[in-house]
Amino acid sequence: MSTHAKRERLLLAELLENSGPDAPTLCEGWTTRDLAAHLVVRERRPDAAGGVLIRPLAGRLERVRNEFAEKPYPELVQMFREGPGKWSPFGLKPVDEASNTVEFYIHGEDVRRAQPDWAPRELDPVFQDVLWRRLETSARIMGRRSAVGLVLRRPNGQTVVARRGAPVVTVTGEPGELHLFAYGRQSAARVELDGDSGAIARLNDSRLGLT
Repeated sequence: MSTHAKRERLLLAELLENSGPDAPTLCEGWTTRDLAAHLVVRERRPDAAGGVLIRPLAGRLERVRNEFAEKPYPELVQMFREGPGKWSPFGLKPVDEASNTVEFYIHGEDVRRAQPDWAPRELDPVFQDVLWRRLETSARIMGRRSAVGLVLRRPNGQTVVARRGAPVVTVTGEPGELHLFAYGRQSAARVELDGDSGAIARLNDSRLGLT
C-alpha cells in the first residue's frame, strides 16, 4: 500500500512536470525549477541541505541548489520522483512518512495556488486526520514567531495552541489549510480568523513556519 508521503511525492512530481520549469510558486523568488532543485538537494545532498537551518552552511546550500537547478528540468523532476538514494535515511519508510508527508503537501500547494486559475484540492478525511496529528506536534514550532497568541482550530472543534499570549487570534480551517497558514502561507490559506482586527493584522504580518 502506498504511504501518504509516496502519494504526495508522485502528486507533486506531476504538478512540477505539468507546470514546466518557469511557473511561479508561493515560495518567494522561486520558480518551479528552483523548487524542484530544493527538493532534490534536500534528499540527495545532506552535506548542503543543512544550510536550511544552519546559517554557516547557507552559502554552500545556495551554490549546490543552483548547480542542480542548471540540470535539464525533466531530469530534475525525475530525480525527485524517484526519491532519495539507496543509503539515504529518507529511503526508510518511517523517516519518509515523518519528514516528507507535510513537506510535499505544502510544496504541492505552493505550485497549485500560485496559478491564477487554481482550484482547491479535496483531501480525504484520513489524510486530514494525519495532517492534524502532525499539526498537534509541530504547532508551537510553527507559531513561535507569531506576534500574538495563536490558536488553531478544526471545524469539528479540536484545537491546538501554537503560541500563548494576548491578544489571541483563533484560526479555523481544515487541517490542510491550517498547515498552509502555520507554514507562512497566510494569504493563500482558506481559513477564518477570529480576534481583534489589529491582532489579526499583526498575525498576518508574522513570519510563521520553520525558517
